[in-house]
Amino acid sequence: MIFGVDIAALTGNPTAAARALLGATVSAGEVSVRIVETEAYGGPDDGPWPDPAAHSFRGLTPRNTVMFGRAGHLYVYLSYGMHLCMNVTCGPEGEAAAVLLRAGEVTSGIGLASSRRGPRISDERMASGPGNLGSALAVALADNGTDLLDRSSGITLSGPGIRDTAQEISTGPRVGVSTAADRPWRFWIQNSPSVSNYRRSPRAARVAEA
Repeated sequence: MIFGVDIAALTGNPTAAARALLGATVSAGEVSVRIVETEAYGGPDDGPWPDPAAHSFRGLTPRNTVMFGRAGHLYVYLSYGMHLCMNVTCGPEGEAAAVLLRAGEVTSGIGLASSRRGPRISDERMASGPGNLGSALAVALADNGTDLLDRSSGITLSGPGIRDTAQEISTGPRVGVSTAADRPWRFWIQNSPSVSNYRRSPRAARVAEA
C-alpha cells in the first residue's frame, strides 16, 4: 500500500483497477478531487486485455509509451483538440492498460477549481467529465508520465477507495467510443451528483463490436 492505494489492485486487470480507483483522491496543488467515475482500457490484440478502443491497441508509439510502463503513472492525452484527460496506468510493466478518470467531486480548493472552470458551474459538476476533471486540476500535457504515488510529484493519488460492493458501484458501457462500445467497463459510485452523463457514440451502431 502507498498512500492507501492498493498497488496490487493497480497491477492487473484494468477493470479491477477501475473499481479500486473509485473513492480514491487525486490532488494537484491546492485542489483535490475524489474519484466517482472511471473507465477501463486494455491494450494490443496480442496482450492479455485486447481492446480496440484503447490508444495502445496498435502497439507502442511515442504517444502511448506511458501506458506500457509501471502502474500508478499518469497518462495524459488531448481529446478533440481541447480537453486534457487523465488516466492511471494499471498493467504490469510491458503490458498496456489504463483507467480513465471520468469524474470526481472536488473536496478541497473549490474556489481555485471554480476560477478555472467558470463561475456558472455548480460545485457538484465542477469535475464531472474527464475534460472538466483535468481542467479543475489544471493538468497539462507536460504532466504525462508523472508518478502519482511519489509524494514529491506535482500530482498525487491517495486512497483508500470505497469498499467494492454491488450496492455502491454501478457498471455500464463506455462513453463515446465507436468500437467495443458495449463493454461494461465504466464504473461509478451510485447516487453521486458528479457522475457524468452517458453518451453513446453515434458511430458505435455502425461498427462491429469486439
